[in-house]
Amino acid sequence: MTVITTRTTPTRTGVPARPARPFVSELRLSAFASYRRAAIPLGPFTLLTGASGSGKTTALRAHEALARLASGDPLEEVFPDPGAWVPERTGADAQGRRGFRLGCTVEGPAGPVGLDLAVQAEPTLRIVGERLVDGGETLLTTALRDPRRSAVQAAWHTAGAVPVTRAPFPDDRLGTALLPLRVAGTTEGQLRVLAAAEQVVVALRSAFACDPQPQRMRGAVPVGEGRLRPACDNLADVLRRTHTQCAQRHARLVATADAGCAGPVTGLTVEHLAGGAVRARAGRGAGHSTPLCRLGDGELRYLAFALVLLTGPHVLVVDPAAEVPSAMQALTVLADGLDRSLDARQTRELLALAASICGDGHIRVLGTVTEATAALARGTAGVTVVDLAP
Repeated sequence: MTVITTRTTPTRTGVPARPARPFVSELRLSAFASYRRAAIPLGPFTLLTGASGSGKTTALRAHEALARLASGDPLEEVFPDPGAWVPERTGADAQGRRGFRLGCTVEGPAGPVGLDLAVQAEPTLRIVGERLVDGGETLLTTALRDPRRSAVQAAWHTAGAVPVTRAPFPDDRLGTALLPLRVAGTTEGQLRVLAAAEQVVVALRSAFACDPQPQRMRGAVPVGEGRLRPACDNLADVLRRTHTQCAQRHARLVATADAGCAGPVTGLTVEHLAGGAVRARAGRGAGHSTPLCRLGDGELRYLAFALVLLTGPHVLVVDPAAEVPSAMQALTVLADGLDRSLDARQTRELLALAASICGDGHIRVLGTVTEATAALARGTAGVTVVDLAP
């Protein structure tokens, strides 16, 4: 069993009881890899820390998996190696079945809504149980009735002439994400189901798993749509876009780069090369500039994370719920190794920037850090530090 201790440095303002923007407030890993009966609380800016093997990266993978399922990705793409997530020493039943369980709580206008999944990993990958709960009342359940069929039996709250509606759902998709296509919304009960499902889907879909890869960020890249990929390998193309379209945010990015990079940074521009490619350059003052390929690994990772925080979903490869206004959504950045390759100054600057950005509610961060960085973070207002013990 994983023991979790939380330390929070509070902000000046509390979280409203019914926030307008849905967000994941708790990640549950009931039986997932090294976790059993674990509940991880998530604030606007949450850092997971602990010894090697304590499950920091695993927790982020669980959050990312839920986000992908909410976006409609099939189960086999989300869990290409499902056996890796079955808890160790879990024996198979008489039918040779083994699996894992995970879930979350989402706060929002509908109140706290819980989503829990039971996934069969062997012998066939499938969702064998799903439950959506609002205020202690179950709004959706699914269960595997016939192992020979690639479907589960779903039942959802109606509160009309028929109290519960039943229908088959595919066993490789998140049923909660399918509800808007199946529920008419003609009764009060159906409207409640739709509100809860939408809240969960919106919160989960608005996630961006970011892991900057410095070795892939140094070269020239083709001009594209200017949306940052998870590895940040097209950083130069995004800087081209922010330089021309987001002048105010770009100026703040330059100031942040200057605070965390060796030597002065007076500008971040791009050089147009033959064949339609661009290469990023850092201004050094007095008409001088150097290619970003000369920056260290820590400087490039610091710059990439700062770009994500300062520009938000408009320049990221994310697919938030298009039918919901952006002002009603909060982007969640999943950052494994937030402090990797960073020195102490860069770490302090990035922690302060993230805490400031997360304070307005539009962006949330869930990251993993070393214990040394966690010690720094405990003195930063607005940061929740979660200690994971193996």
